[in-house]
Amino acid sequence: MGQSDWDRWYGTLERAFGGLAESPEERELWNDLTECERSLGVWEGDACVGTAGAFSFRLSVPGGALVDAAGVTMVSVAATHRRRGLLTAMMRRQLDDVRARGEALAVLTASEPVIYGRFGYGTASWSLKASIDTTRVRLTVPAGTDEVRLRYVAPAEAAAACEAVYARVVPGRPGMLARRPGWERLPLLDPAQDRNGASPLQCVLAERSGEVVGYAHFAVKPEWDARGPEGTVLVRAVEALEPGAYAALWRFLFDIDLTSRIETLNRPVDDPLLHLASDVRRCGLVVRDSLHVRLVDVGAALEARTYQAPVDLVLDVEDGFCPWNEGRWRLTGDPKGASCKRADEASAPADLALSVRDLGAAYLGGVRLAELARAGRVRELRPGALAEASLAFGSAVAPWLPHGF
Repeated sequence: MGQSDWDRWYGTLERAFGGLAESPEERELWNDLTECERSLGVWEGDACVGTAGAFSFRLSVPGGALVDAAGVTMVSVAATHRRRGLLTAMMRRQLDDVRARGEALAVLTASEPVIYGRFGYGTASWSLKASIDTTRVRLTVPAGTDEVRLRYVAPAEAAAACEAVYARVVPGRPGMLARRPGWERLPLLDPAQDRNGASPLQCVLAERSGEVVGYAHFAVKPEWDARGPEGTVLVRAVEALEPGAYAALWRFLFDIDLTSRIETLNRPVDDPLLHLASDVRRCGLVVRDSLHVRLVDVGAALEARTYQAPVDLVLDVEDGFCPWNEGRWRLTGDPKGASCKRADEASAPADLALSVRDLGAAYLGGVRLAELARAGRVRELRPGALAEASLAFGSAVAPWLPHGF
């Protein structure tokens, strides 16, 4: 797709997602971030009837490596052109292109999760939504929290410091995206038309001994009833390099004057906040799917991460949509590294059989192969292989995608 086609192309996407025009600020950001050379459009005459794009990302994986990955995005088919094979054709072209670029992974967030499993994407991470009654929930903070200094800074002025903290956090949690140039604008996006009565974006930095060790992005929505103030703190992001700073930031958010609730839409499922809070039942927790992972090159993808425990097994992989992955792969690995090569089917009996979709679900360590086996999605062919593989593929930290794309 050429840059001159972007407005019509993006307009097709907006219509497919309900037809409400985005703010000029948001539209400008996505215009600037769109990689036109990686964007597909289906045209009927002058009308665009299908869209799909990809961003060039680096994704953190177990072991801390940052792996090149295609961030599949902006996928739509006009309602007038459904059930004609357009989506399948775009997915086919896109995965072929991803393979040609040498990217071992493709990832996406799904508006409708049911769509992408047939193209080999598995749900690999989850996000936690919380609605916390701060009049009933208290925090118990670790030693050192009181020595952390907090200060308000204008979000744009604090951007470089926040990005430095974010970059240090990324390798420690699978599923996070290293933000390439231009993407530092996304956390600052704050269109007035989308605030729904809330304040402009605010930022607080956490410092210890003069060093920035954490930050929070949030807004406050003032509300009053007959009993008095009932405001809500809308938390966009909280990141920190150490427990004291993390606790200090959350304690600050809990104690903002004239508020009685915290709303946050996206936290990791193993968020330490759950262990700081006095009453998790009053945190209103809801879990939903987040990042979906597709192994485009099984061998390269499995070699890119490390494994919690030594593993040596043969995987029999089914992949009807990307047949170059089909067949047996010998995986050997440990916490220091891994090798994954084609196995001779005549001399290498398979230990586990599974689809590439389920391999993608387990890839970041947040979904256990044993869970999938209990659902009938992974078959153990050698006794003991499932326990060995399930342990090895795990991650000490739950995978998490901190923002969409």
